[in-house]
Amino acid sequence: MTKGLFNPKDYEIFLLDLKSRIRSAQIKAALAVNRELVLLYWQIGRDILVRQEQAGWGAKVIQTLSNDLKQEFPEMKGFSRSNLLYMRAFAQAFPDEQIVQEVLGQITWYHNIALLDKLKSNEERLWYARQTVEHGWSRNVLVHQIESGLYQRMGGAITNFDRALPPPQSDLATQLLKDPYHLDFLDVTSSVQERELEKALVDRIREFLLELGVGFAFVGSQYHLEVDGDDYYIDLLFYHLKLRCYVVIDLKVTEFQPEFSGKMNFYISAVDDLLRHPEDRATIGIILCKGKKKTAVEYALRDVNRPIGVSTYQLKDSLPEPLKQSLPSVEQLEMEMETIIAEVGMVDNSNTADS
Repeated sequence: MTKGLFNPKDYEIFLLDLKSRIRSAQIKAALAVNRELVLLYWQIGRDILVRQEQAGWGAKVIQTLSNDLKQEFPEMKGFSRSNLLYMRAFAQAFPDEQIVQEVLGQITWYHNIALLDKLKSNEERLWYARQTVEHGWSRNVLVHQIESGLYQRMGGAITNFDRALPPPQSDLATQLLKDPYHLDFLDVTSSVQERELEKALVDRIREFLLELGVGFAFVGSQYHLEVDGDDYYIDLLFYHLKLRCYVVIDLKVTEFQPEFSGKMNFYISAVDDLLRHPEDRATIGIILCKGKKKTAVEYALRDVNRPIGVSTYQLKDSLPEPLKQSLPSVEQLEMEMETIIAEVGMVDNSNTADS
């Protein structure tokens, strides 16, 4: 190879690699700074608690401390009286420094404030914190997930996964399913027909993917399958990237009926035979219906060998009034979805650089 010749292709690859490494370093640096800041706030809150408990300092000391710290560190914006009170509440709620370093330090201080404001249980706070880390939720998405009761809805579907799937996959699949699914972003009423509901979901597929959760990739609607010369159409077909399997969703605008499980069993068998790659795991079916009765669903799934879950959905006109008011608009959801996509892209870039 002749020295001194400039190869544009080699340079482009070199530049892309450098950009990826720089972005990765920036993300790691930002995370390290965030952890230090959250830990600092926790330590300040802990020290305030100790002095109030042991030295009898009253509540007025918070304002005095705020004034003195703002005077000494005018460039820092975190020493208001209200923020010092949050620091105290943060340390009181989480006395274990290890929890702060390992979990809460991985999300921003504003995320932690939302956890303190919106939730009373530390179990729920830590669950939402871990979900935020795993899925890269912005603060607004975190608040939306809390106000929509995600913690209570996760794993609430009735399934036969424990019998139809091996333990690692069955546990994960069970936790991925919600009950009910909130479809409040749709401009339809509870009297909607199945095809109208399906079309509305496809039209708002980004919001539906946000409600389904991270990992679902949309394959198609009215997905065509040919079996023995006859045509069949799956309402909605997805692929789950973490489970490594197809997910069939059958929409029903009525309460669950036992015959729904037989139809889903057929769809799963057909997808396993016609679409499933040898490295894919067993296809999962979700029957999404307007309502269900627990015993009827359990009887219908008892002797079915294919993995099926039954969940319900709620439209905006069927949601409780307080929840309706707390839910974000379609425009807000679209903005949050764009944020998630950008954050996932950043994480992907950092993973590429690390590899």
